[in-house]
This record gives sequence, C-alpha cells and structure tokens, in this order.
Amino acid sequence: MVLGSLAAGGALGNLIPPGITFIIYGLITETSVGALYIAALLPSILVTGLFILIITIHGLRHPLPKPERLPLALKLRALIDLVPTLLLMLLVLGSIYAGYATPTEAAALGVVGSAAFAAIEGKLTFRLLNASAEATARNTALLGLIIFGAYLLNYLLTTINVPQALAGFIGGLPLPPWAIMASILALYLALGTFMEGFSMIITTVPVIFPVVQALGYDPIWFGVIVTMLVEIAQISPPDGTVMYVLQGMRPRPGPVTDVFAGVMPFLGAYLLAVVLMMIWPDIALWLPRVMG
Repeated sequence: MVLGSLAAGGALGNLIPPGITFIIYGLITETSVGALYIAALLPSILVTGLFILIITIHGLRHPLPKPERLPLALKLRALIDLVPTLLLMLLVLGSIYAGYATPTEAAALGVVGSAAFAAIEGKLTFRLLNASAEATARNTALLGLIIFGAYLLNYLLTTINVPQALAGFIGGLPLPPWAIMASILALYLALGTFMEGFSMIITTVPVIFPVVQALGYDPIWFGVIVTMLVEIAQISPPDGTVMYVLQGMRPRPGPVTDVFAGVMPFLGAYLLAVVLMMIWPDIALWLPRVMG
C-alpha cells in the first residue's frame, strides 16, 4: 500500500495544475491552457478523494499500532516549510485563474517567487543559478523538440487529410458517440501499457482530436480525460515509468511486482474516475462554465 500510494501520488502531479501535459495538449489543439487548468480542479479533487478512500479502507482492514501522539505545536512547526510552496502555488495559479497572467507569464512569476524565497533562506548562490539555468535550457530544448514534432506531424496528417477522413469514417459508423469514445479511451489504455505519456499525446491527439470534435465532445473535457489517461499510463504495468523510478529508490531491495501489486487499487480508482467523467462531464466543465 505504501509503494502503491507513492506511485499513484507521483503520477497525480500531471492532473493537478500547473501540469505540463495540459500545456502540450493546449498547444497541439489550440485550447486555452487556463481553461484546462480550471477544468482539472474538480477531477483532481475527485481522484485524490478516491485515493484517500482506498487508504482509509486499507487502514481499517489492516490496523496498525497507534503511533505516539505529537504535540500540536510540533505539528504546526513542521508545516512551516510548506508555506513557501503554498505561496508559490497561490502566486502562479492565482494569477492564471484571476486572469492577470497567461501561463507563460505566471511561470515567470513563479521563477521570481522561487528566487525570492531562496534569497530569504540564504540559498541563492551563483552555483544554484547556474544549475537552474542549465536544467531550464535542457528541459526547454526537449519540450521545444517535442512540440515541433507535434506540429510537424499535425501539419503532415492534415495535408493528406488523414484526420478529416478518419473523422468522417468514424462519424458515419452506426454506433452512439459514447461507444466510439469508449473505444478511443480503450485505445489509450492499451497504448499506456508500452508507451510514454508525451509520446501518446504527440502521436495520437492530432489524429484523434478531430474525431472527438466530430462526435460533439468538448475539447476541454477531452484534455482532462487525456491527461488522466497519461497518468494511468505512468502507473500501468508493465511499462509504468513512475513505478520503475520508485523501484529504483526503494531503500530495501525487493521485486518490482510489489510495486505492481500496490498500485492496482489506485489504478482502479483512476479508471473509476474516468468512467464518472464520461457519465457526468460537468465534473470538468462546470467550473470553467461558472468562471466564464
């Protein structure tokens, strides 16, 4: 259960704003990244609630000895280190949700805020700035190549009318839209067993997105669903990236099947959340609609 909760919690970071998957999806489909972030709030709470429910049920079925009670003052002091992180989240997400900044501008605000907190704690050194600049250049170049490849693939497929032909073919099938969407989701689940999340988005979204629009589904809703499927891919045996990272960090050696077994209940919770999103799309669409 410990290994499973760590793996599932690590994968959950993509769904909780500001996840980078939403940025790539928004660039490929020309969908508002801010709207995607807003739409992801309730689904992320739903998935987190299901995780908490699984851990609670496991704790009730397998009770452990009660730990020593810690003083309230000690607990509050332990939370002080979280204050900078919470303030950064408020700075970045608050500026996006309030409409004061675009995601790119909010990222710049996050950098300034991080540097300010590092300076307050006396950790802002030239070595730290150099390492941060190198990591930023490396990640920016990687994402740039990914996005360039996505645009190139999208352009080539559109030029030879593949998405349009596929959308017309699927739209003419004697099946209800929900059945076709269920088949698309099953395809993503199958791809997740052997493909990395970004690769799934780049290779499939340019083809699948016109089909989804032809079926009448909302692009923002589909963006949240795709992000959830990418997270499922990260914890899906036998090629879940997060599980192998966790296996390599285990202090006590053991078989990777321990991680596979521990993550299964959380994988089921993810799948249940996807089913609930299909039944009630307003889980993702209500908040963006209310906020305009």
